Amino acid sequence: MSSDLSSPSGAPTFTVRPSAHPRSLAEREQALTDLAFGTVFTDHMVRATWTAENGWHDERVVAYEPISLDPAAAVLHYAQEIFEGLKAYRHADGSVWAFRPDANASRFAASAHRLALPELPAEHFLGSIEALVSTDMEWVPDSSGSSLYLRPFMFASEPFLGVRPSKQVDYLLIASPSGPYFTSGFQPVSIWVAEDYHRAGPGGTGAAKCGGNYAASLLPQQQAAEHGCAQVCFLDAATNTYLEELGGMNVFLVTDDGAVHTPELSGTILEGVTRRSILQLLRDDGREVHERPITLAEIKEQVDSGRITEIFACGTAAVVTPVGHLKGTDFDLTVADGESGAITQWLYQHLTDLQYGRAPDPHGWMRRLA
Repeated sequence: MSSDLSSPSGAPTFTVRPSAHPRSLAEREQALTDLAFGTVFTDHMVRATWTAENGWHDERVVAYEPISLDPAAAVLHYAQEIFEGLKAYRHADGSVWAFRPDANASRFAASAHRLALPELPAEHFLGSIEALVSTDMEWVPDSSGSSLYLRPFMFASEPFLGVRPSKQVDYLLIASPSGPYFTSGFQPVSIWVAEDYHRAGPGGTGAAKCGGNYAASLLPQQQAAEHGCAQVCFLDAATNTYLEELGGMNVFLVTDDGAVHTPELSGTILEGVTRRSILQLLRDDGREVHERPITLAEIKEQVDSGRITEIFACGTAAVVTPVGHLKGTDFDLTVADGESGAITQWLYQHLTDLQYGRAPDPHGWMRRLA
């Protein structure tokens, strides 16, 4: 039996077709025990279709299940796809909230434009999130440190062989109750600096959130793991000199005068929602913040001299992660004492308190979903 869910003003109505085989209470409670990141999925998902003739249509919430693709579907041959990542947090009163989903909606549209995909209106994006969370409300964890990770994505589904934008596109939204991104939790990690591989180049897709960027990071990520590192950091492709970002996170450093520095957005770096929020929180706190080119040589020198007192990475999945060590083919540096610094700890606590409703929200970043 289907039903309809109301959506934000201007959004379509999402028809809900409940799963015929939802997990039982006992099965759901078991699935929510000892959560890892991105390995468990809820009972439902959102689907919508776009065609060149009819635009966006057939918005619905359906059972989570495998999807059927024609072997000639364009995404399988030309990688025309994008995705987003955000979280739903349960507050102490039982309500569920998202952190800055409007920013994710905007970035999703920008990524679509770069990949020649149809832009999904923000009200459709937000409406899909509210529809899925309302349907699978019981899957939102109630423990601090856990959340419901939301993965909206779209891909070219038209079956054809030929290099042109697809005339048929599918949009889906799935949800995964998740624990910490790093199994060690909020602990310093080691970062491998890749000098032989690059994530993106000028004029490429670096500022878009598309799978190709992440596929390009997997081999150097393996290299990082071989050297005992949890993540890989990339340099710019043009000069192999300037720090850009990690495989899935932006990076910051703190100097001994209390100022905070991060690589400037140059078209090759993804503008993280957490990055943007951290910049605002630091400025609210009266700190000096610099978005500027940062060379690897500068980092080596200033970590070695003690001028750099903290390095941290940030992103939706991990929030804020302290960096204790930087390694490369010819260097192995310990940042300060290898422990988490005061500013890194403050940012992590401030952001998570805001997201879980334990602190005021002066910028109106939280949006109630259910």
